[in-house]
Amino acid sequence: MTERDDSAFYGNLDGTLEEAWRMLDSGASDRRAAFHTPALASLSLDGAPSARTVVLRRVSRAERWLQAHTDRRSEKAREVLVDPHVSLHFYDPSAKVQLRIAGLASLHTEDAVADDAWAQSRSFSRECYRIEPGPGTPLADPREAVIPQVENPEAGREHFAVLRVRAQTLEWLYLAARGHRRARFDWRYERMDARWLTP
Repeated sequence: MTERDDSAFYGNLDGTLEEAWRMLDSGASDRRAAFHTPALASLSLDGAPSARTVVLRRVSRAERWLQAHTDRRSEKAREVLVDPHVSLHFYDPSAKVQLRIAGLASLHTEDAVADDAWAQSRSFSRECYRIEPGPGTPLADPREAVIPQVENPEAGREHFAVLRVRAQTLEWLYLAARGHRRARFDWRYERMDARWLTP
């Protein structure tokens, strides 16, 4: 397998950040991209780490947010309402790139953000939000979880939510035979701080 052309970012912090956002954009638009399904970590209500895979739906580099969808009855929705500090973990084995993004999550349910995301959702995706009982409910038999068949295309909208994470830090790790590269970008203060780290 040939090495990828990394000349635009290998030793360049600006190029590294550009490549990170390019891969995130690709993850949001291409369901086959490795970055399409990151792991989202939050704190459970008992204070333990809680991680699960989500689907990356949209990205805004200008506003530094990443968007996924969730059921507002889910544990992750309840968790971010209590403590919005979350992290996202991405890994692309073919590119040999890991991204870790930490930031603050916001849950959108009855606003323009949620309305727009719902309007753009396909009908088979909307079905997930009609499931009864809600996600994580204990069942005596798995057949107790049902998706009611209804004619109303808006059914399930009351359970739909958008989860947006505004990045405070982005950490990049690139595994290369000639030498790994690790960088951290931090927006927690008034200006961005970018630096190389020991891999």
